[in-house]
Amino acid sequence: MTIHLLFEELSFAGLPLRDLVKSFIMFNLCACLIVFAWQKCKSLTQGTQRSSTPDLDKPSSRRNDRDKPAREWGVWKPSAFKRPPASPYPGWDIQSSKPIPYRPFQYGPKHFVTMGLRSMKWDEWIELDNHYLKYHADKKRRIEERGEKCFGTAPEAMDGAIELLEELCEYLPERYPTMFQKTTTGITNTLTGEIFDITQRPLPEDPMAIAARLIQDDLAIMAERPDGEYYLLAGAILLSGFWRLSDKFGMPLSEIHTSGNVPQFREKLERGMMNFFRRLKPEEPVLRNNYFIQVDDDLAWSHSIGSEDSEAVSWNTAAKNKAIEHHYFRSERQSLRRLPRSGVVVFTIRTYFEPVTEIAKEPYVPGRLASAIRSWGDDVSRYKGKEKYADVLLEYLDQKHEEQVKAGLDLEKEEELRKYPF
Repeated sequence: MTIHLLFEELSFAGLPLRDLVKSFIMFNLCACLIVFAWQKCKSLTQGTQRSSTPDLDKPSSRRNDRDKPAREWGVWKPSAFKRPPASPYPGWDIQSSKPIPYRPFQYGPKHFVTMGLRSMKWDEWIELDNHYLKYHADKKRRIEERGEKCFGTAPEAMDGAIELLEELCEYLPERYPTMFQKTTTGITNTLTGEIFDITQRPLPEDPMAIAARLIQDDLAIMAERPDGEYYLLAGAILLSGFWRLSDKFGMPLSEIHTSGNVPQFREKLERGMMNFFRRLKPEEPVLRNNYFIQVDDDLAWSHSIGSEDSEAVSWNTAAKNKAIEHHYFRSERQSLRRLPRSGVVVFTIRTYFEPVTEIAKEPYVPGRLASAIRSWGDDVSRYKGKEKYADVLLEYLDQKHEEQVKAGLDLEKEEELRKYPF
């Protein structure tokens, strides 16, 4: 059809050709303006939104951002930031406050390897509960029996370790005033009767050992050196279950993970993790959770993977398909924050430890945990020792899930009732 014939057909509708042309031009102009306005609005909206947690899995759009630090590596200018005072924990009681039921696993079919960070509220830095005395006794025993195999502070991290201790002596009486009292020289634990003077120099014991006895968490300090790497230079790793401070002390962050065969670390985690550590600000603390299955009942050290004093430990030594009563759910709640004076990055690692037979009584948990375990790839399965317990554990979880469904469990309401990481 020629243009002349098209115009003739349009004119056939009884409209003048000139008006048709004008209408056609105006229509296209309006359409262009609408599209342009929509795109501009979308761009502005995206530019002002801010995620509540860092997205470490998304590659940076800046080229060579890893090679251009905002400050000189290994040099930290003390920040004026001060942690906001903590509010007393509402209704907290050493007898009745139960452990928080973290269940940080999600349905398959695919397991994604990420750091899984989310923002932390300052009040929630340290979590204590009615298991405190057991953790305290285990830590005290470990410090006496194993000494510097499980705690220590390198000279260059001493300022950071003391700053951490000072922070805990400020925070704990604010958050748990029925248990801790601040003194002019430190802190008193009214439950255990311990009195700590943190003003003595030198301190009577390693600051990391003192800090670890105050709380239920293990502790680790990463310090930046001039090469831009973060090194494990202070820690009290007393209840870790699967790793030993003596194996990792002094290592850079990357080597800690590669030596432990962390799945997909090089491919998916390393670059984002390094950028995150270098950019972490004192005012932006974060949290993450993880979980493992353990086939013995020792919170401090899983002897199923070998003696704690063996040269090498691994899942190879664990017995296969032990009875379900020997299966334990081990979950960690980790916080990361940069201390403002020293600039070190502090990990707190709180371990929650429960029999699988207990958590499987909770609605939705057995079905979701079974799906999560089935979603692990081969690398994650090796790392978590799946071969040693999968048959017995999955059969049990499937059975408990089926019982819940038959009893009327409404699967559609799970998102409403149990949101991650619970």
